[in-house]
Amino acid sequence: MGIATDIVIIIVAALIGGVVAKWFKQPLILGYILAGILVGPYSGGITVSEIHEIERLAEIGVALLLFALGLEFSFKELKPVRSIALIGTPIQILLTIAYGLAIGRWIGWGWAASLWFGALISVSSTMVVLKTIMNEGRMGTLSSRVMIGMLIVQDLAIIPMMIFLPQFSNPKAGLPVLGIALLKAAAFLGVMIIMGTRLLPRLMRYIATWNSRELFLLTITAVGLGIGYTTYLVGLSFAFGAFVTGLVLSESDYGHQALSEIIPLRDLFGLLFFVSVGMLLNPVCLLSHLGQVISLVALVAVGKGVIFAGLSRLFGYVNVIPLALGLGLFQVGEFSFVLARVGLSTESISNELYNMILNTVVLTMILTPFVSRLTTPLYALRKRWHRHEPVQTINLPKEGLKDHLVIAGGGRVGLFVAGLIRRLDLQFVIIEMDSRQFEKVKKNGMPVIYGDATHPVLLEAARIRDAKMLLITVPATIIAQAILREAHHIQPGLHVVARAEGIEQMEALHQKGVYEVVQPEAEAGLEITRQALLHLNVPAMKIIAIADAVRREQYASLYRMQENGPVACQLQKANMMLDILWVPVSSGSAMIGKTIRELEIRKKTGVSLVAVYHAGMMIPNPGADYQFAENDMAAVMATPEQLERFKKTFNIDLECL
Repeated sequence: MGIATDIVIIIVAALIGGVVAKWFKQPLILGYILAGILVGPYSGGITVSEIHEIERLAEIGVALLLFALGLEFSFKELKPVRSIALIGTPIQILLTIAYGLAIGRWIGWGWAASLWFGALISVSSTMVVLKTIMNEGRMGTLSSRVMIGMLIVQDLAIIPMMIFLPQFSNPKAGLPVLGIALLKAAAFLGVMIIMGTRLLPRLMRYIATWNSRELFLLTITAVGLGIGYTTYLVGLSFAFGAFVTGLVLSESDYGHQALSEIIPLRDLFGLLFFVSVGMLLNPVCLLSHLGQVISLVALVAVGKGVIFAGLSRLFGYVNVIPLALGLGLFQVGEFSFVLARVGLSTESISNELYNMILNTVVLTMILTPFVSRLTTPLYALRKRWHRHEPVQTINLPKEGLKDHLVIAGGGRVGLFVAGLIRRLDLQFVIIEMDSRQFEKVKKNGMPVIYGDATHPVLLEAARIRDAKMLLITVPATIIAQAILREAHHIQPGLHVVARAEGIEQMEALHQKGVYEVVQPEAEAGLEITRQALLHLNVPAMKIIAIADAVRREQYASLYRMQENGPVACQLQKANMMLDILWVPVSSGSAMIGKTIRELEIRKKTGVSLVAVYHAGMMIPNPGADYQFAENDMAAVMATPEQLERFKKTFNIDLECL
């Protein structure tokens, strides 16, 4: 069967490798590379026979990877960290290239090989970093936003590297060749801008009117790969053309749909690419050069870590962020494979250098989750050495803070909570370490302290010892646990309310002593469901019962952890059995024109009337002589059975609640 057999072997091996990677909580691409090693020519087992044909198919995977990157790229993602992303990342890339060049010359490589080595190690792994920060519960923190912003720009930098680096392998050509390549790229971009704004949107709109997913997928694939192949014919990179096409399509009305359709195809051909990368890795070569590879990994990790940490400090990021960037972005990225393959195909780098790069990439990727986890303990150790950090306070009351609430985190949730607390004239203070959020809180005139809430000095400045409650609104569980630990060290009995992203995080926070944990996604889901059920005319009391049952199931394990767990469960049952509802006194109701005394509501139904809303005015605890009018709203307290009797006795329409 030839190549068909090879594809079957690769897919089965990739499945096994992917399962192994997931089992050890590693990125799937490492599993694919492992599969490539097993079915490659150096393993001695079941091997792929048509390696060169697979490599050609893998080129499509590269093009689709960059096509999808162009489709999902958005400048909006860079806005919160645009300075360090757009200015700092190019500086980081140049510094890392210079560092890699120095390493290569020190080892004894030539200038061209050393330059390629520097370029290859200058980018980090988007896939590995995203997976790592998600597993650690740090997604949404300032350090994660800085990382993602820099990773996006690094991924984009691969494109010009793919154009210009091969030219350096021909020193005699010099600047003229680079100039011609630049002119070709500029001409291609000009043509694509015209096509992207006029021709492609019309084509996509025309295809979309046929409502055929198959034809839509075929169209975007043909456009991406077809334009990519055209750029190859004029002397530019196949992948470069695919990327620019994706970038242009991302601005159209069909960008999101195109991305969702292309992702499965991208993943399938991307699998072929990463397996083909593994097939070129020679385990014997790795073992024979193990000392050199380990030294290279150490040099790359330390050097890149120092560069990232130093740049973040240079751009004004302090506290844990430099450490998080240094320990999180030290690895070499998956797009280095793409660039290395370009170097190999153009004979710019040797097989020996390619294998060295491959080994370095794989090892740094494997080390990333373990090294990144050191961020919290190392930062805690640093804080013990440097306890005195400047504390900046704004709008704190002159008389001081007493019996107040401390809000750790001035993001969207923290600002919303603070706004509600301010309406109730309760005293509070916010602790915020993001300088941009700090300025936003300051602009709103709220009391705020700038700094890291995991630092005891900041908690002391917020008078945590005299606080009534601590509200932790930061989304990262690892940071919430650190804040909680320091707060309870100062005031052991302090009540804490925190947010969590999932059940495991909720349980972890409860075990650490959090009084109450809120899961925003679950609460949002319940509210969306409530609105939908109301629209479907499901009875209000039934909706309440369903919501309370879901909350009991959601938080049952947490209540069992608390000493008063049974009491809490009983209170949850009481909440289902008894509630205050606003019911409309609409046309046709037997209550209209009659007084509360005449109706004998409590005697006939057991329902307690607690308030009436009449003509834009609230009447709490109305007297017995109050006479109901049409369009009044009555606030009642009742069990579901009592409410049903109330509905039948006085002809009340509860379906519109």
